[in-house]
Amino acid sequence: MSDILYLLGQTTEGGHVSVRTASMPSAASDRVLSDRVLGRWLVGCSGLVLGAVVLGGVTRLTESGLSMVDWHLVKEMKPPRTEAEWEDEFSKYKQFPEFKILNHDMTLTEFKFIFYMEWGHRMWGRLVGLAYILPTVYFMKRGYFSRSMKPRVLGLCGFVFFQGLLGWYMVKSGLEEKTESYDIPRVSQYRLAAHLGSALLLYCSSLWMGLTLMLPASKIPDSRNLLQLRRFAKATGGLVFLTALSGAFVAGLDAGLVYNSFPKMGECWIPDDLLAFSPTIKNVFENPTTVQFDHRILGIASLSAITGLYLFSRRVHLPRRVKIAIGCLTAMAYTQVALGISTLLLYVPTPLAATHQSGSVALLTFAIWVLAELRKVVK
Repeated sequence: MSDILYLLGQTTEGGHVSVRTASMPSAASDRVLSDRVLGRWLVGCSGLVLGAVVLGGVTRLTESGLSMVDWHLVKEMKPPRTEAEWEDEFSKYKQFPEFKILNHDMTLTEFKFIFYMEWGHRMWGRLVGLAYILPTVYFMKRGYFSRSMKPRVLGLCGFVFFQGLLGWYMVKSGLEEKTESYDIPRVSQYRLAAHLGSALLLYCSSLWMGLTLMLPASKIPDSRNLLQLRRFAKATGGLVFLTALSGAFVAGLDAGLVYNSFPKMGECWIPDDLLAFSPTIKNVFENPTTVQFDHRILGIASLSAITGLYLFSRRVHLPRRVKIAIGCLTAMAYTQVALGISTLLLYVPTPLAATHQSGSVALLTFAIWVLAELRKVVK
């Protein structure tokens, strides 16, 4: 009888309907609906961050990142239009090391190409910021966020702003005059790694939050093998992230151009100049040979870990969706290694190198998906 009263809202004493109990399913369904909306928004935001990472990689590969020599939040949103404005922008660029050392014979037409590449990357960054901040204000006013979710979303918005400042801080390092060096002007590999690393953290956080809101947790019976699989997946995801981050040092030092052979580096398995710098720790971050060697090792380790994860997962009874996620991660890992080797052997052609850089984020995406599927259900 109590079930009938709950479902139909039967009249109680005094002829009144019990609205409180009848509204409980509606409140629960509203929460599910709002979670789904928020999940789609965050996954969409992560997609925009992915676009920024890919565009940033292409900007780096085309050596366009130092074409805009100042930073203004609003003013630079309007690119030069008249010939006089273009000449003025070009004259600014001519005052900095990249033009003086590398591009001293560059024409205005060539400058326009690299300018638009960097301008497009910066405008995409502003689009990312708006995609986070404006919906956050709307959802906050409409009460979509739970108490625990508010600080996390506000943290993401703050991180977007920090990422923009970090991008300009990175660019400034490539505009500085280095009187003690006649090397090709480039941004600091440390700042490049920080810029990429923060973008990947923003991407992973947004994607994780979005997927956990959108996808119902898989109901997998707890077992010792499942616990080990979760731990294995977390360690593998961390290794994939570290490998992607090491790619920033490869890009920052043009380390992909020092040994264009595989599996050996030249005629050796371990090159003679692996520890050429002193102190030894300096080689890890500043020696192109060591940086490429480390990236190779991390790539092979990631592939091995993902292969092991796939084989171990076959010993655990998993839902179909989890199996698909692990299968996609494995297939992408082998694709990414093939792209990396091809990029190396062909002397880093821009289209292939850009695909390889994009592949690292795709691999990270599948790793996050696997972790979201294997997450423990909070009871």
